[in-house]
Amino acid sequence: MTVVWVNGSLVAPDALSISALDHGLTVGDGVFETLKVVDGRPFAMTRHLDRLERSATGLGLLAPDRAQVADACEEVVGSLQPSTVHRLRITYTAGRGPLGSDRTNAQPTLAVAASPAPAWATGAVVATAPWPRNERGPLVGLKTTSYADNVVALAWAREREAGEAVFLNTAGRLCEGTGSNIFVVVDGALVTPSLASGCLAGITRELVLEWTDAQEADLGAEALTQASEAFLTSSTRNIQAIVSMDGRPLALGPVTEAAAAVFAERSSANVDP
Repeated sequence: MTVVWVNGSLVAPDALSISALDHGLTVGDGVFETLKVVDGRPFAMTRHLDRLERSATGLGLLAPDRAQVADACEEVVGSLQPSTVHRLRITYTAGRGPLGSDRTNAQPTLAVAASPAPAWATGAVVATAPWPRNERGPLVGLKTTSYADNVVALAWAREREAGEAVFLNTAGRLCEGTGSNIFVVVDGALVTPSLASGCLAGITRELVLEWTDAQEADLGAEALTQASEAFLTSSTRNIQAIVSMDGRPLALGPVTEAAAAVFAERSSANVDP
């Protein structure tokens, strides 16, 4: 079951509730967050709302009303079946605007939706995308609705029987996935690309850095061929081992298993770390 809330009230999922002139629809002028909901409780809500605000103000939008967002999420989550793991999506846009890049002073649009979370495979098959991530662009570090690069890259990966595509940046350094961060084990050390690579500061990435001995590093493309283990992180997949990278098999190793165990234990103990 999908539950949708738009600008103050629950609506039918297929209701005409957002203007065709909404700037988030016409030019991708908006930001979003995705949270997992387990046993009727959104995980890491405070961190997600902090990033939503950073993304909105970084895009030049008014900061969202955190109380309104929290209330909307509570109303949507309250309509879900607690026994099912859900994906909760918060979308915040510039609101109604012209058919072009200029903005008006319109009231922003806030939409919250939830549906059953995807069932991720035990191991991820990953391919390196042929296009670079621009680490110097104006949207770096912002979780915006301008997601077409990711849609195209993920479709490219699926055509090659992979479940995720990983980007290098314009300097040829390892960056991130289309909807995930990547960690690799090189010479026994667990490392992930630094934010200077242009990757998004993922919430699960942030927690893995806090809860394990993982470190940020400037990683070249060779890290993908040198890694003895690797895994993806995201809000709905948690930690997902990579079992194949560009056709090279990878085993589920002890570093990945230990990180996954720590994450499972710590996230279960505190729903809003």
